[in-house]
Amino acid sequence: MLVRIISRKTLREFWEMHPDAQQSLQAWYFDVKHFRWKSPSDIKVMYRNASFLAGNRVVFNIKGNKYRIVVAVQYDFGIVYIRFVGTHKDYDKIDAAAI
Repeated sequence: MLVRIISRKTLREFWEMHPDAQQSLQAWYFDVKHFRWKSPSDIKVMYRNASFLAGNRVVFNIKGNKYRIVVAVQYDFGIVYIRFVGTHKDYDKIDAAAI
C-alpha cells in the first residue's frame, strides 16, 4: 500500500525556487511514497539522521543538511503531511513541533 503524501505541490514549489534541491526532494518523495512507516523505528531504518519531535513530527535533512523537511506522520493511516520545506536557516526560525 502506497503512502499518501500531502502535498507534493509544496515540494515542487520549493524546488522551483531552489532548483538544486529538486533531485534530493524527488528522491525523498519517491522513497517515502513506497515505504509504509508503522513507527519511528521504521523511519530510522531509511533515515538515520531523522529527528523526532512531539506530535509525530519528523525532521529530515535534505541535500547534506542544506534544506529541511518537517512532516507530521499518521502511522495508522499511512499519511505524511508536509508541514515545512525550507533552508536550514529558515528552519531555525520556526517551531517545528508546533507547525
